[in-house]
Amino acid sequence: MSYNVALIIPTGIGAALGGFAGDALPIARALSQVCDHLITHPNVMNGAQLYWPIANVLYVEGYALDQFAKGHWGLAPSRGNRVGLIFDQGIEDDLRYRHLQVAEATRATLGLNLTDYVITDSPLKVELRTSDSGSSWGTIGNPGSLLRAAECLIREAKAEAIAVVARFPDDVDATVLNQYRHGSGVDPLSGAEAVISHLIVRQFQIPCAHAPALAPLPLDPTISPRASAEEIGYTFLPCVLVGLSRAPQFTAHPTPASLWQQDVQALIVPASACGGSATLSWGHRSTLIIAVENNTTQLQVSPEALGISALRVNSYLEAVGVLVAHRAGLNLDCFHPHFPSLQHLS
Repeated sequence: MSYNVALIIPTGIGAALGGFAGDALPIARALSQVCDHLITHPNVMNGAQLYWPIANVLYVEGYALDQFAKGHWGLAPSRGNRVGLIFDQGIEDDLRYRHLQVAEATRATLGLNLTDYVITDSPLKVELRTSDSGSSWGTIGNPGSLLRAAECLIREAKAEAIAVVARFPDDVDATVLNQYRHGSGVDPLSGAEAVISHLIVRQFQIPCAHAPALAPLPLDPTISPRASAEEIGYTFLPCVLVGLSRAPQFTAHPTPASLWQQDVQALIVPASACGGSATLSWGHRSTLIIAVENNTTQLQVSPEALGISALRVNSYLEAVGVLVAHRAGLNLDCFHPHFPSLQHLS
């Protein structure tokens, strides 16, 4: 039987690891070495212009991951998706051409299969918000325009996955942005990005991911290494196109090759961010829940508060060791000096 693991690091909550563009990629690379399939989401895999294709990693958008964890959808492997591209009408011509050049480059240098693109029939009007907890979210002024563009790509261009490039506001709170660029605080964009991809996946049951279009930031030689991936070019689109090109399709009908909720043996989440739909779904099954304590977030939602039985570990490195032992069928109590005795059942 295959051994499959899900890795979730929720977006927009200021995760110490995975709260920046691509800084959770080393975690995914390590975990992928000790399982047959690692199921994770764009927030973990996207590193702006940096990416690392991993053969056994399944790139699953957040809404689809929730449906998978509930047992509503299965994941069917893809041999390579035709990726359709949506541009927000609100993007300036120069900025749109920069993103088009990225798309053409991935076709010419990586061999990706892209369809012709669509421009929305009205500006999407993305607005950014911050909740009382400190997490980020956002709204779209014209969601119908986004859905019409996606429908066109699916119907006319036979797109099998969709990448969206929306114009995001440049007037982000200066203090929030400065904190983020220097390695603390919350990504002010990521919450709104999730709303965009959720809309399309929920409506069309097709893989989707988003790349924000922004004016380049002024040079700052002192930014954090964790924020540096977002500073090296005009666009965040390359990793999205690569991820979507290999993303699994969603299915309601089991096949010999598809994966389902019950095929996941372990889930790894930050210890303070256990309130998501997927975690709640797996948390009440026999799935091993591994809660990582040093990946702090803006949230304070522990597994214990939700009645979820979880194994707490200090780090992702420790989680790798737990997976090795769990896959081998070992009693995890063996690795503690105070080994419990068997008790009499009356």
